[in-house]
Amino acid sequence: MSTTKNVRRLLATSVWVAMAGAGIQGQLAYAHGYTSEPPSRAYACRLGQNTECGAATYEPQSVGETVKGFPARGPVDGKLASGGERGDFAPLDEQSANRWHLTTIKQRDITFEWHYTEGHKTTGWEYFITKAGWNPNSPLARDAFELTPFCKVDGHGKPARGEGQPTVGPSPVKHQCTLPADRSGHHVIMGVWTVDDTAAAFYNVMDVDIQTDGGPVPQWPQVGAINPHRDLQIGNKVKARAFVAGSESAPYSVSITIENAEEGLAPNWSYKLATRINESQSLVQAGQPDQEGNITPVQGANNIYAKPETGISSYQLDFEGVPSDDSYLHLHDLKSEYTLTDGKAALDFTVMTNRNLQVSARLYDSANQQVGFVRQQVDATTSPISLPVASVEGEHLLKVVGVNKTGRILLQEERKVQLKTAGGEGYDFEFPQSLASYKAGTRVLQPKTGEVFECKPFPYEGWCKIYSESASQYEPGVGSNWQDAWIKR
Repeated sequence: MSTTKNVRRLLATSVWVAMAGAGIQGQLAYAHGYTSEPPSRAYACRLGQNTECGAATYEPQSVGETVKGFPARGPVDGKLASGGERGDFAPLDEQSANRWHLTTIKQRDITFEWHYTEGHKTTGWEYFITKAGWNPNSPLARDAFELTPFCKVDGHGKPARGEGQPTVGPSPVKHQCTLPADRSGHHVIMGVWTVDDTAAAFYNVMDVDIQTDGGPVPQWPQVGAINPHRDLQIGNKVKARAFVAGSESAPYSVSITIENAEEGLAPNWSYKLATRINESQSLVQAGQPDQEGNITPVQGANNIYAKPETGISSYQLDFEGVPSDDSYLHLHDLKSEYTLTDGKAALDFTVMTNRNLQVSARLYDSANQQVGFVRQQVDATTSPISLPVASVEGEHLLKVVGVNKTGRILLQEERKVQLKTAGGEGYDFEFPQSLASYKAGTRVLQPKTGEVFECKPFPYEGWCKIYSESASQYEPGVGSNWQDAWIKR
């Protein structure tokens, strides 16, 4: 089979090789985009809504890249979620009724938004949905989907973010579509972004719960979910924390303790917690509703529903374990304040531990809504963490949790931090905070000199993002070539 290679420069440093034929074999150093509204399965991993996702947690923008031409071509059946080109994305292809977080859709008129890390020239976007009566416990295949898209958007061969716009960032124009009238409950939507000048398309699946008619049980609005994706150990505790008007409500909060190894299995502790909620509450119920509206706990994912008169806005799961006597997790270099630019910021800090842990960092706003999430492996050392957030000004709670491979060690730290809007001091970031987001016009405070520097316009703006201990020549006011990238203000 002959192979055609199209090579072009991306972001001045990366090279993309697109191969026609059975699949796309080359991968990009900087790739391309994902659906952020509703979140793709991979992006929901990045947000912490899904777990045990493999490399997709860190690269949602790279998931689903393969040959264009769906349904005749594209990813093979059983690998529609991952794209099939990278084995480290294979966990996304696991399919069952309770495996993935479902985004609630309450309007039949639906909005799709993409976030691009390289907004290529685009043929168009298409949206496909699973059939009425599809089997959510079978591997995702073409026969589960309507093969005619219910929505199409023409890209006219122009860059995904529009002519003359930066190729990186959220889509400036959202796609307005209408769901088929006969779809309700659990469905999968597949968004296909077809690149115009290569052999590639990007396939993103979105797991949704369509509740346009008030949900399966209209008198019981859904307020939370129990998504069990890791086993627990004897002695661990799980608490479903209810929030009313931004504060935890003790009467509606429910806890369980794992008493034996069988209870610690992920489907079993979810069933136990849902059962305990139903036994102890009359206005709150947990489980899966049947066609008659009965809410019954199941072994696996359970939704939490509450009567409107409770005032409950949401539930949050908290896990408590008993760490080994000599285990520790400490936070360092955490600032009391971080600056928002266009509603976004990065919380940079370090964690120090004497164990090999999977560390999760979450940021909650004053209404206890999660506005930032990151997860990474940390060895028994001091490691940097950068937590991307999207929120508004005010006090926030940072919660950092470290868990070892067996789940027996669980360490937690909480801190309060303030987010404030950029501009008060005449700069957007303190260098090198949020380095990857720098662009023409970005202003940074150089803490080494106390001076403010502005990133130069094109074609010099790319140098503003180049900084490390071994490549510090463009560090504003300090590096040997800083004047090539920056203007002193």
